[in-house]
Amino acid sequence: MPQQWTAQRVPAADDAEIVLHSTGSGPGILVVHGGGVTIEVYRRLAVRLADRFTVHLYNRRGRADAAARAEPYDGEQDVDDLAALLTATGVRNVLGHSGGGFVALRAAARGLPIDRLALYDAAVQVNGLFPLDWVPAARDAAHAGDIARALALTGAGLNTQSAASRLPLAVRIGLCRLFLRTTIGRTMGELLPSTLDESMLIQQHDSSPQRWAGITAEVLLAYGGSGPPYYRPTNEALAGVLPHARTLAVPRAGHDALNRAPRHLLDALADFFTTPVASQRARS
Repeated sequence: MPQQWTAQRVPAADDAEIVLHSTGSGPGILVVHGGGVTIEVYRRLAVRLADRFTVHLYNRRGRADAAARAEPYDGEQDVDDLAALLTATGVRNVLGHSGGGFVALRAAARGLPIDRLALYDAAVQVNGLFPLDWVPAARDAAHAGDIARALALTGAGLNTQSAASRLPLAVRIGLCRLFLRTTIGRTMGELLPSTLDESMLIQQHDSSPQRWAGITAEVLLAYGGSGPPYYRPTNEALAGVLPHARTLAVPRAGHDALNRAPRHLLDALADFFTTPVASQRARS
């Protein structure tokens, strides 16, 4: 039997509507998706958790059924939308991926009512550990309309562990032209300019990990054991200052592991989201 989904329209702070797609039963989890994609790539994750949790997906601004994004982009609207959803649902568990992890971490730092925050490969710039020196060239290419070149620069800049990132640029551009003919490639290509704006914002928020030390939520800092190598030192730096945090290396997992939803990752997330909260927020 196909998985049952419901759709709820939640008013945002600017009177736009956020469409919340929900499935499953049990404690709620709000998923904040990464850049360059829509919620469609997270439906497998939601379905595989639906026997234990109510999983809520929503498209961030400028994607699919979401309202337009405010310009110039400063990320505040992303946090405001998450705040509206936490209020509407009463959910206190948040799962952030990649750029969505950056949004979720900012929300927790603002003091939003989050008890448990799981981040997977969170795109957070700490002491310059996240490689973002490629962003200006990629943005220039995207703004010039050369999406294949912009995507090639982005892929190599982010996936430093990949052999493909060391291919000549012309070869990578050719491969990206082929990728842009696929469904997921077209989506990523259409969203790439806004994704690069988000990457620039992440770079502008470079700081010491101490910036995030006031977060009182229980935090799981997970990263793929087979993914980009810079997530490990970033997570370790954050875990060193967050009062209720731990890191988790997920074996046999790349950056897209949340989308693939392997059982060992799902079980680790389920354990985290069902463990009693011992943070100062919960005790108070």
